[in-house]
Amino acid sequence: MTTDTRNIVNLDLKKDQQILNFSDFQKQSIKFDITKLQEAYKQIVQTKKFDDGGGISHFGAICLTRIPGDPESVKGHKARGVYWTKPDKSGKEVVRDISIDESAYSEFIPDYENTYFKEVFDVLSSKYKLGRVRILLKEPRSTLSWHRDPEPRLHIPIITNPGCLMVIDNVAKHMPADGSVWITNNTKYHNAFNGGEENRIHLVACVLDYKFN
Repeated sequence: MTTDTRNIVNLDLKKDQQILNFSDFQKQSIKFDITKLQEAYKQIVQTKKFDDGGGISHFGAICLTRIPGDPESVKGHKARGVYWTKPDKSGKEVVRDISIDESAYSEFIPDYENTYFKEVFDVLSSKYKLGRVRILLKEPRSTLSWHRDPEPRLHIPIITNPGCLMVIDNVAKHMPADGSVWITNNTKYHNAFNGGEENRIHLVACVLDYKFN
């Protein structure tokens, strides 16, 4: 019997092709109590609904910081902010939404001061220059667009599942919900998807003073 070699995939990759570079996912030395994070999340969603960020499907945001005294700074498109994407086969980059002055989002919203998130915010803001701090929802079996952001993002997974992955360039990684803090290089093209059957919930902060090599 002869073999049709046209249907055989060559897995004999070169050595440099076998190694994935995860340098755009940088785990930090800080760690928080995951049980307290989950309890604080449950506490907030009892009274607060997710903003869809101006009509984005399967996405939601609850802002934990705002421009001092400006409740409008956490609504609609301001819950999402500017990003760049390549929406069609031309590969041409286009801009979406409005520019945000991230450094102006310095006030922790008083409604949430009695939650564990205030302690988390105080620790993080003592170590990093932060912009908006949000709780982000990704619904089951859904994905974000292929896009890039103006600055890196800090992630603390609160509720996740093995089907939740973030992809930066062509490298995918799952970040577990164990209280760990990650900073991801969102200035590169990236995506996040939830392939599970429960909501993916992350605390996400814009980081204004973090540089990737």
